[in-house]
Amino acid sequence: MTLLPVSFGLLLGLACLLLLASPWPYLAPFVLAGLVGMAVLYRRPVWGLLGLVVLVPFEGLFRDYELSGAKLVGAGLILVLVLQLLQRRLPETRLGSNLWRALLPFLLCVLLSLAFSENLEVSLDNLRELAIGMTLFGITLLIGRELNLLLLCRLLALSVAATSAIALYSVKYQVGGRAIGLLQDANYFALLIAVAVPPALLLLLRAKGLAERLLWLAVLVVLFAGMTKTDSRSGLLVVLLTCAICAWHHRSRLRLIRPRHLGFVMLGAAIVVPLTVATLPDAYIERIKLLGALSSGVNAHQDASLGRRASYVVVGTRMIGDAPLLGAGPGTFPLHYAKTGYAKAFNEGFSVPDLYRRAHNTYLELFAEVGIPGGLAFVALILMGLRNFQCARRAWLAAGDQSRADLATHLGLCLLSIALFLLFLSIPNHKYLWMFLALSSVLRLQAEGRELPWKAS
Repeated sequence: MTLLPVSFGLLLGLACLLLLASPWPYLAPFVLAGLVGMAVLYRRPVWGLLGLVVLVPFEGLFRDYELSGAKLVGAGLILVLVLQLLQRRLPETRLGSNLWRALLPFLLCVLLSLAFSENLEVSLDNLRELAIGMTLFGITLLIGRELNLLLLCRLLALSVAATSAIALYSVKYQVGGRAIGLLQDANYFALLIAVAVPPALLLLLRAKGLAERLLWLAVLVVLFAGMTKTDSRSGLLVVLLTCAICAWHHRSRLRLIRPRHLGFVMLGAAIVVPLTVATLPDAYIERIKLLGALSSGVNAHQDASLGRRASYVVVGTRMIGDAPLLGAGPGTFPLHYAKTGYAKAFNEGFSVPDLYRRAHNTYLELFAEVGIPGGLAFVALILMGLRNFQCARRAWLAAGDQSRADLATHLGLCLLSIALFLLFLSIPNHKYLWMFLALSSVLRLQAEGRELPWKAS
């Protein structure tokens, strides 16, 4: 054992003894638990990354506390990786990625916008949130090579499905009849479900036994039921699109269907389709029908949600026109929106007015807050990540490795789901976004033979 881990362990031990002699001796066992946790993370840092993936759907449980499981695991993982970099147990070359070509200009634009921000305090707080999400980008680049991707798919699908099941059967985790899971917004919950569907589909297709197939089929049913309960129209569209892309990727499997199987397929469709329509809430169906009226313009009286989103576009466009190069400053969109008449017209607050609202469109918000160059750099970053997954898929298909090509496709669909949801939510700091961006780079390097071989299962 090297000097740094020994010194760290001695410091923690000393802290434990000091707590035993302090007025708070009950905190001493937590120091020991932290020491054990740090030792585990030091030996298996990839477990910390998997733990963060699992904890994302449960973050709402700790929103009233200063400390949470995700913060503790994240801080411990960062400390462990810094120690390993200093000890050269991890090569610095792992941080290499083609995404830096878009990420560095984006960060430069953010910092320049911060320097000329209209409200420095708000911008610093916004930058802090962005930095927390981006930390996962570096973590995944460093240890993503050791990540068991099938285990990642299992944990992601099961954790989101668990919160979906909780939301379906507990009114406590619903607002206005809409499921929010353990989060604060139904659309954010719909995002998690949309991200979890492609891994669940992959696991269903790869299942070998009947029990395993039934398990992942049940997970998919729970996820689709949870999506229906969120009443999220954007979420439904994203899930349908990803399912269509999955069907196209696996189109060769359709050749296995023989004429004698068509009767069972038609019978299943005759049962599932009417049952799905019958179980959809009437309010959800009406919300979906209103999307068909968009061709004739947005009517705020018919659908306040669409009217509110149209007002975000108006305010954001105005901000871009006023400061096209550097924007108004990170996090300043709500300040501009609160000054408009739209804020009062679409106010949803009752006892406390809800005037400071985000753009609910990450791309629009970034163009308005950090300027056109910064917005274009962020869009380029997303496109490059999707391109990485596409290149990895093609490389493995060319090598005849269908298993890894399937993994690249379904993980790429996770990033695609997030990229589409960025049109409906302001989530530039989402942990899954930065993790899948880093994974896209890791998989492309591996697929093109520039990394050591890895195991898919």
